[in-house]
Formats: sequence, structure tokens, C-alpha cells
Amino acid sequence: MFGLMREIRFRLGSLVQSLSVAFILAFAPGAGLSPAWAQGTDIYRLGPGDEIRVMVYGHTDLSGEFEVDGMGRVSLPLIQEVNAEGLTPRELEQAITDKLKPDFLKNPKVSVDVLNYRPFYIFGEVKKPGSYAYVNGMTVVNAIAMAGGYTYRAKENNVLIIRAKDVDREKNPADHDTMVLPGDVIEVPERFF
Repeated sequence: MFGLMREIRFRLGSLVQSLSVAFILAFAPGAGLSPAWAQGTDIYRLGPGDEIRVMVYGHTDLSGEFEVDGMGRVSLPLIQEVNAEGLTPRELEQAITDKLKPDFLKNPKVSVDVLNYRPFYIFGEVKKPGSYAYVNGMTVVNAIAMAGGYTYRAKENNVLIIRAKDVDREKNPADHDTMVLPGDVIEVPERFF
């Protein structure tokens, strides 16, 4: 009886320790909340389809939620169009501040946050090809799952990815653990045997 009780306590202790580590990893400051590119050297750059919130402190009439249009611009009250494509949110804050400062406000304080990232695209041998909403931390296997999985003709070990930031639109090999970023295009080719 004593041996059984010791075994139960040991197993419960191991379980509690494992759960504690999992809890700390899951809920540590910033864990799971920062986008994949924030963890590496890449910095997120805005592009068409991104939805942003612009806050001009003390001026609710100049603040609001906006979408980066197909030309990469954001149309804002008072200052009209501001080029956002290729800028980081901090760089866009500065561009808006520069447009407001000389003529409209003496010392504007501007904040830009990304509300919804532009979608990623997947085509080829998946059951439901198309565009899908980006989710932080997404990998190629997650994207394929969102698209309904592979078809029976899919060449599963030869997935290709075109990065949104790549101006040459070059196809690069990707495995299931490759991170997907907003605007990326994933191609699942067909096997021929």
C-alpha cells in the first residue's frame, strides 16, 4: 500500500512539473503573441490588404481603422493618401507625423497598429485552393490543413513558396515547418506517377 501511494505521488509530481513548464512557456510575456517575423531578423512591412489602426492622440477625427489599398497607400482624413507599402508600422507613423506636422498640427503623436494582416495564398494540389487569413506562427503544414489537406495527386515533399517580399517572385522549396508570412504564395505541385 505504501509503495502504491509513493508511486501515485511521484507520478502526480511529474505531471504537475510538466504542466508547470508548459504553462510557463505558453504564458510567458510575449509567448505566442508576437508574429513569427518578430522572432527572427525580418521586420514586418506593410502591403496591400493589411488593415491598420491609426491613432492621432487628442484628435479622434483623424484616427480610425484603414486598409492599405492595392496601390500600397492609405487614405487618411485631412492629409489624404500616404504611401504605406514596404514601410514598417513605425516608419508609417513617422510618415504620417511628417505630413501632419508642418501645416495641420504642431506636435502630433501618432501610433500605427496592424489589426489584420494580408492573406496568404495556396494553390495546386490541395482540396480548397484560395486565399486565407493569416494567423501568427503559421507554418506550411497549417496552411495546407486550412486548405483542406492534400489531394491524392499531391507531391507532398516538394512544396514551393513565393515570399511576398521577394520582388523576383522566385519559388523556393519549403518543408512542413517553414514559416508562412502574410502575402506569401504556397504551391503544392502534382506528382506524375
